[in-house]
Amino acid sequence: MTADRIALVCPLDWGLGHATRCVPVIRALQQQGFKVIVAADGRPYDFFRTEYPSTELLRFPGTGIRYPAGSGMAIAMAAAIPRLLLGIRKEHQFLKKLVRETGACLVVSDNRYGCWHAEVRSVFMTHQLNIQLPVFIRGLANVVRKINYSFINRFSECWVPDEEDEGGLSGRLSHCIKLPDNCHFIGLLTRFAGPPSAPAELPCKPAGIFVLISGPEPQRSIFETLIISQLKNSSQTAIIAGGRTESANYELLEDRIHVFPHLSSSLIQYYIQNAGHVICRSGYSTLMDLAALGRSAILVPTPGQTEQEYLAKRLSTMNVHYAMAQGSFSLDEALVNSKGNKPIVIRNDMSVLKQRAARLFAQAASFRAR
Repeated sequence: MTADRIALVCPLDWGLGHATRCVPVIRALQQQGFKVIVAADGRPYDFFRTEYPSTELLRFPGTGIRYPAGSGMAIAMAAAIPRLLLGIRKEHQFLKKLVRETGACLVVSDNRYGCWHAEVRSVFMTHQLNIQLPVFIRGLANVVRKINYSFINRFSECWVPDEEDEGGLSGRLSHCIKLPDNCHFIGLLTRFAGPPSAPAELPCKPAGIFVLISGPEPQRSIFETLIISQLKNSSQTAIIAGGRTESANYELLEDRIHVFPHLSSSLIQYYIQNAGHVICRSGYSTLMDLAALGRSAILVPTPGQTEQEYLAKRLSTMNVHYAMAQGSFSLDEALVNSKGNKPIVIRNDMSVLKQRAARLFAQAASFRAR
């Protein structure tokens, strides 16, 4: 390729959230004149292929992660550290190959630590500056933060998708005592744009409960099975979006529970805003979408995923959402106790993001020339 302003956008492949929150970033880069190429794998690759078919896509193999079915998340992640570090090294080498082949002058990495390049502008996007550790190793927090910052400082810039005001949506995940020197808050990011409107074709009418299921296996499937079993024992109408972009197997259960492997962004937005209740994980991208839409939800954090557990507890304490652990989840109890939730509405006019994109457009070619 010979284009001067090519941007590679590289979302992490651990669920769909990293891909969906890249959508407004891609729009901002394109508005500034960049030609965007998405380098992804797994379900993020499928998401862009189906929802944004005009986007140029490249396969970028990720370091596959599979959460344990039981409670040993911390032990499993600790055991996976050598493989994750090797994965970072491999993706760095692969990224350099992609830059050579595409002629890219900008790389935007959503939580892929190896996607920096010494000869082109490189942006790292994350909301986890202060990684939450399990209680029994919390004393290592400062060491882990220093290691995290050592990776982040390899990038030209670090973008935090949150408000800079104290606390923001992410709380202590992003609002630390000391931030990286290259850090910029760019406001909340959401794939949902514009006011809600009924899509041209609805596969079914809105239901009393809308369930958004996401995340790596096997916990994604465990959560889905749990929700379906409790819905069957209720009289509620429900729509379930399963986050399985690779499947097309729709099911209708009990003549009132619609199970879709995946739904488009426009349908998800419509069903969220027209459902009586929303049930979902407490992944940060989902929470940003809910804040943009002004909806409260029943949050069920992925067991052992400390970031989701912290966010669920924080926002439940603030009465924004109602949180319940997966192991003790009761649909009836959650529906009753979530009635007092008061959603927060956080809008982002994307002005800061557009300013950062404009600066990158001006700097990208000259930075590579050095």
